[in-house]
Amino acid sequence: MVLDILQNVAALLVTLAVLIAVHEYGHFQVAKWCGVHVERFSIGFGKAFLRREGAPPVMPAEQSGTHVPIRQPANEPLRGTEFCVAMIPLGGYVKFLDERDSFVAEEHLSFAFNRKPVWQRALIAAAGPLANFLLAIVVYWLVFAMGVRDLSPVLEVKESTLAEQSGLRTGDEVTSLDGAPITDWTSFNLGLLDRLGESGHLMIGVARSEVTTNQARQQVARIPIQTWLADEADPNPAQSLGVGLLLPTIPAVLGDISEGGPAARAGHESEDRIVEVDGVPIAAWAEFVSAIRAHPGEQLWIRVEREGERSDHWVTPESVEESGEPIGKIGAALGVYDFPAERIRTREYSLIGAIIPAAQKTWDMTRFTVESLVKMIQGLLSPRNLSGPITIAKIAGQTAASGLETYLGFIALISISLAVLNLLPVPMLDGGHLLYYAVEALIGRPIPERIQYLGLQVGLVFLVGIMLLAFYNDLLRL
Repeated sequence: MVLDILQNVAALLVTLAVLIAVHEYGHFQVAKWCGVHVERFSIGFGKAFLRREGAPPVMPAEQSGTHVPIRQPANEPLRGTEFCVAMIPLGGYVKFLDERDSFVAEEHLSFAFNRKPVWQRALIAAAGPLANFLLAIVVYWLVFAMGVRDLSPVLEVKESTLAEQSGLRTGDEVTSLDGAPITDWTSFNLGLLDRLGESGHLMIGVARSEVTTNQARQQVARIPIQTWLADEADPNPAQSLGVGLLLPTIPAVLGDISEGGPAARAGHESEDRIVEVDGVPIAAWAEFVSAIRAHPGEQLWIRVEREGERSDHWVTPESVEESGEPIGKIGAALGVYDFPAERIRTREYSLIGAIIPAAQKTWDMTRFTVESLVKMIQGLLSPRNLSGPITIAKIAGQTAASGLETYLGFIALISISLAVLNLLPVPMLDGGHLLYYAVEALIGRPIPERIQYLGLQVGLVFLVGIMLLAFYNDLLRL
C-alpha cells in the first residue's frame, strides 16, 4: 500500500514537471524571440529549493556591431534569468520585465513586456498551450514510431442487455460505429465516449461469422440512447450497453510472486499452474482470480502443477479494501501469455510516416476534450467527471507501471487537457490574456487596469471553485 502511494506520487511529480516545464518553456522561448527579458522561470510555486541564475541579457551596442550587457543607471548589469524549482509543484510561471510590476530603467524599456506590440504579447501568451500541443504530437509520434498493438474488437455480449436486444451476439467483431471505421478495441471505446450525454441512436456495424458458409456477414445494430450516461461519474459506455472484450481462455499460470506475500509464504513459485482451489477445478486465470477475491482472510487449499508434478498448498489471501468492499489478494501476477495472432492488431510506421497519425491523434483528442467540456457546461455530462491531483496521481502510477507506451499516451492526453484548459477565456489563464489582447487590438488601447483587476478576481474565484470541485470528486472516488 505504501509502495503504491509512493509510486503514484513519484509518477505524478514526474508528469507535472514535464508538462509544466514544456508549457513555461513555450512562454519563455517566444518571449526571448520577441526581445522580452525574463526575470524568473519557475517550476512550482512558493519558496525555491533549487535555483540557478542564467547569463545576463545582451543588447546591440549603439555604435558597433558588438554586443554588450544591458546596464542599469547604477552601472550594474541586469541580472540574468533565475531558473528555480519551488516547493508547491502544482503549476509554474515565467516573470517578465514589466513596468506594471516594478521600476524599469529607461534604457531597458525596449525589453519590457508591456512595451511590446499587442501581437507579440498575444503570441507569448499563446506559446504555452501551443508548446503542450506540440509535446502531445511528439509523444504520439514516438508511440506510433514504436508501433501500436491493440486487440481486435470482438464482443462478449451479456444476456438481457441493450446490446443483446439490439441483435448483437457474442463473437461479433465491430467494424464501424456511427459510420466511422473501427479497427481495434481502443478506437471502439473512444467512439463510445464521444457519444456520452447525447440522444439518438448508436449505429454499431459488426461482422458475424457464419458457421455454415465460413464467411462473415455484415450487419448494423441500432441502439437508442437518451442523454446517455449524463448523470454518471466515471461512466463505462461499453459496460452500460452490456458488451465487453471477448478474451480467449487464459490459463491460470502464475508469473511474478511478491516477496513476503501470501503466495510466497505458501510456497508458490513462478510458472505454477493452478489446478484446483478448495476442490473446485480451475481452467482459466479469471476463475482463479475470482476464487481468491471472494475469500479475503480465509484459508484456501490450492493444488498446483509444477514441472509435471502436483502439490498442495495452504494460502490465506490478504484482505484489501476495494470500492468499499474487502477482497482477497495473494501477491501473484499472471504469467506470460501470448494472445492468438489473429486477435492482435498491429500498426507500424516509419519515423516520417508517424508524423501524420500523431498530428491526427492530437487533433482527435483535442476535439474530444473540448466537446466534453462543452457537454459539461450544457449539463450533458456530470461535473463529477472532473479529476484532481489524487486521481491524476493514481492514473499516472498505474500507467507508469503498465509500460512506456501507456504512460506516454497518458502524458500526451494530460498535455492536451492542460493546453485546452489554459486557452479558456478566463482571466488568470492564457486564454483570458488572449481575450484582453483581442479587445485591445479592436479598440486600439489596453483594457483599463481596474477592469483587468476585477477580471483577475473573477478568474481566481472560478479556478479555486474548479479545483475544490475536482478535489471533492477525488475524495468521493476514494
